Amino acid sequence: MVVVALLVVLGALPGAPAGAQGEPPLPTLPNSAEISLKVERDGALSVVEAVSVPSEATMTRRVPLRTAAPRDRDRIIGIRDVVIEGAGNSELTDDEFTIRLKGGTSIVRYTVDGAVAEADGLLRVGWQVAGGWDTGLELVRAGFAAPAIPNAVTCHAGPEGSRAHCGTAQIGHSGLTRFSQQNLAAGQRMEISVELPGGTVPANARLEPSKTFAGAFVLTAPVGWAWGGFALALIAGAVALGVLRRRDRRPGGALPVRLLTGKDERAAFASPEGVLPGQAGFVLSGRIDAVDLAATVVDLAVRNYLWVSEEPGELTDWRLVRRNPPDEQLTAFEHAVFDLLLPDGRESILLSEIRSAGIGVDAVRGALRDSVVERRWYSRGPGRLTRAGLRICFYGLFLTVLLALTVGYAQLGLIVVAAGAVLAAAARRLPVRTEAGIALHRRLLGVRDALLATKPATVPKLEREVLLSRALPYALALGEQETWIAGFAGIKGPPKIYWYGREAAEETEIARVSDFTAALVGTFAATRQGRRLKP
Repeated sequence: MVVVALLVVLGALPGAPAGAQGEPPLPTLPNSAEISLKVERDGALSVVEAVSVPSEATMTRRVPLRTAAPRDRDRIIGIRDVVIEGAGNSELTDDEFTIRLKGGTSIVRYTVDGAVAEADGLLRVGWQVAGGWDTGLELVRAGFAAPAIPNAVTCHAGPEGSRAHCGTAQIGHSGLTRFSQQNLAAGQRMEISVELPGGTVPANARLEPSKTFAGAFVLTAPVGWAWGGFALALIAGAVALGVLRRRDRRPGGALPVRLLTGKDERAAFASPEGVLPGQAGFVLSGRIDAVDLAATVVDLAVRNYLWVSEEPGELTDWRLVRRNPPDEQLTAFEHAVFDLLLPDGRESILLSEIRSAGIGVDAVRGALRDSVVERRWYSRGPGRLTRAGLRICFYGLFLTVLLALTVGYAQLGLIVVAAGAVLAAAARRLPVRTEAGIALHRRLLGVRDALLATKPATVPKLEREVLLSRALPYALALGEQETWIAGFAGIKGPPKIYWYGREAAEETEIARVSDFTAALVGTFAATRQGRRLKP
């Protein structure tokens, strides 16, 4: 017993041999370990453990390879090149390194990746030279070597989390660092931390988000790159939105347009790109109002689907009469207007009846919008993009929860949520008029200029009636119907209106058409749903 006690005392002295440059000395006591640690030039930590196990006994050490670190992260350790000389074996999984030794002295060699961390320009090498043993250790000694002399060393021993210092932790004059600790109970650890000058070796500490709900939201490099990509996309989208809004606000000046096409008696009015009068107002203003519906009704009369007649009485009223049934020449929007006026085969209707009935125009409004979208003058509008953005937000929330409960990187789901929210918000500021719609806008301004510049007296007589009637719905949609009608009414022998009739003859028919168009606009504006119709 005296000899054993003497050996223990000698082993605890700083000068006791504990090789660190190469092989550690063999333990002289049972249940003890001599350990050599060396930091290689590439940052790997080479470990050699000489462990003495009592005869007929076994010792097992379990080293966790994923340990908790601050800020909801885990420190990941890699073990490789494991070699055991003696009676024992090892097992290596993703989360744990296990050593099982039988009686006698065994030497365990392995390499550790991830032990070198960098902070504040300095390197810190950390490792549990002893820990996770299922049997207590009488004595643990370790020697540490590195390419540079350490600045400082720390060693703690005892239960996990204990801040009790080891028996010995010092730097020798040669740079060789020694540690020792007596009487480690089963499960207790001996943990060293060595501070090296910055740049001595590459740092290789590996941190990953912890496998917790909070850890799933940790900002990692891939998530950071994803946020950066989202920010760049956001900037690009903001620039594109600004360009589109500026182009929509300033589409450019009017483009020249010819009102008549063809030659001689075959001359006829042609609208740019075949745009209908009701569509023209929508393209110009971006909204649907009573003028668009009135212009469509006048156009149906001009094209011989309706007949317009004045009704005698104290107050002037007008009757719309079915002249020809709607056919394939009419668009869905024009069909909707026709059916709105004369539903279920009805033959005629008074403007006063339309006004008092307060007819609904939702179907007409939707059909007009659809017709403009089909011609690709307008996009589907903010409503569709807003709904798409909200759906993306919902998918992002689902993805966030799914990632948080499985593989982590839950912030990727938050990026999807943010993208959906931005899309929904930007949709309300996104111009719905397309490039083709902007070009048509300029051509319609050209039609207005051409209407104002037309001198009816210079128009050939054979073409006056066609030009007056065919251009009238467009003049109404463009707000120039009074000027247009007055110009033709002021010439000698004004053209007749073939789609309009009245019983009184005090005024010419052409003079009364202006009153009719004004009454028609007022009729639709006075209906309950027709006061102001937005797209």
